[in-house]
Amino acid sequence: MLVHLSIHNYAIVEHLDLELEGGMSVITGETGAGKSIMLDALGLTLGDRAENSVVRPGADKADILASFDIGDIPEARTWLAERDLENEGPCILRRVITAEGRSRAYINGSPCPQSDLRALGELLIDIHSQHEHQSLLKTDTHRRLLDEYAGASELARQVQLAAQRWRQTRHELERISRSSDEHRSRHQLLSYQLDELESLALGENELEQLEIEHKNLANAESLLAACRQVVELCSESDAGNVLSALTSSLNRLTAFPTQPTALGEAVTLLSSAQIQVEEAIGELNRFLDHFDADPERQQQLEERLDTIYTLARKHRVQPSDLANLQQSLLEELETLNADDEAAERLAEELTAYTRHYQEKASELSNLRARAADHLASAVEAEMQRLGMPGGRFSIQLRASQTDEPQHFGLEQVEFLVSANPGHPLKALAKVASGGELSRISLAIQVITAQTSRVPTLVFDEVDVGIGGPTAEVVGQLLRRLGERGQVLTVTHLPQVAAQGHHHLFVHKDRRSQETRTAVAKLDETPRIEEIARMLGGLDLTDESLAHARKMVTSAKG
Repeated sequence: MLVHLSIHNYAIVEHLDLELEGGMSVITGETGAGKSIMLDALGLTLGDRAENSVVRPGADKADILASFDIGDIPEARTWLAERDLENEGPCILRRVITAEGRSRAYINGSPCPQSDLRALGELLIDIHSQHEHQSLLKTDTHRRLLDEYAGASELARQVQLAAQRWRQTRHELERISRSSDEHRSRHQLLSYQLDELESLALGENELEQLEIEHKNLANAESLLAACRQVVELCSESDAGNVLSALTSSLNRLTAFPTQPTALGEAVTLLSSAQIQVEEAIGELNRFLDHFDADPERQQQLEERLDTIYTLARKHRVQPSDLANLQQSLLEELETLNADDEAAERLAEELTAYTRHYQEKASELSNLRARAADHLASAVEAEMQRLGMPGGRFSIQLRASQTDEPQHFGLEQVEFLVSANPGHPLKALAKVASGGELSRISLAIQVITAQTSRVPTLVFDEVDVGIGGPTAEVVGQLLRRLGERGQVLTVTHLPQVAAQGHHHLFVHKDRRSQETRTAVAKLDETPRIEEIARMLGGLDLTDESLAHARKMVTSAKG
């Protein structure tokens, strides 16, 4: 509930701090004192639009702060938690409007868009007046009130979630389906390309080995001639060869009986060189013996390499990257296959979600249909008591025009009213005047108060156009509402004011040169005097005081 309202430099209010309690609080005062200004300021903290004209003349900004106890409002706590705005203690909504017309909004000290104030405010408080904050004009509110009255709020939430899941699944399926033709073409291309690469069957390091072998075969004659020449130079030339020279050199150095130590290393190196030359000659001879300059093999190599190079050019990659390309194409093909599987899975899920939605929505429709007549009859009865004789009230359940699951269920809910006898039922927003709308709202709230999720109700002059016994009924109904939660009501009627649990008196403070609005919380004696003033004007008489005292005492009883 609303526990504190602080207003600074708003309209004619310089500074105002109000501590508010549960129950019914009546707000009275002379015309123009600022009763509606308080509610307008409160509306700003709930997301109403603001203009720079609301800033008190001479001030640089208006600052309004409303504190709410949300201990018994789980929806509000969940809303805050989902946005990381929760706070220990009261929930604080704040609005600042500068003289230049700029507006800033805060929730628990964190800046937020105006729409967030409005969304959270609808969970905390409902203002019934002629202003745009009037939630009763919204068909969403009609549906919520009927669902709460039918005890179907949780079922309605399940229907909304089922429709949301259905819509998300359908969007995903449509996304995949829209690209299905493109996927099929891509699938065919990938399959063909992979067949080519798999048919190539390029082995690991095969390309490198093929290129080496091909190079050897292409240079076969020159390679053989070079090998034979090296063998001749190393071992076969009669004119002198390397092996012969090494042997002769070793014989000369080892011919002496005594050999200087310094020559030992040279002899060792020459011996090693002789051995290595002999081994090299052996390798060359073996190569010459086994080398096969086969023209057919060379042609095979050229054909194999041409196939590899051609496929690499076709895919615009290096021949050495063909293996990586094959793996990449395989992974893409698997992704496309996964999309096909996902489409099948999503189609099955969509069917299941449709069936689940239909079951829940049908159950909700049955509950709404049973509750609609009862709620309409009860509201209509209260309308009769509230000075609207012959007024009628009906709840229309209009089937949805689409077969697609909707978040609201299988039907739209709309309140219809006829405020005067003989007039046809029409939409509430098109028929009721401001005062009639307030009284119809009051009738609805009285009936649905035990199930309503909004703990604080504000009624701005719901007694417009009524008097006598009807005014007393209005006061009694508001008091009944206040006993279940918190009610703030602006009134000009003593019959309504006498029913309040608390009384706030708004007046103009003219002690300074500027006129300012002030609010006093009245205790027993001042309260009776204020109600007596409302009964008989400025001059208080013993009769008016006695009448006022009787009214207050009777309300308590």
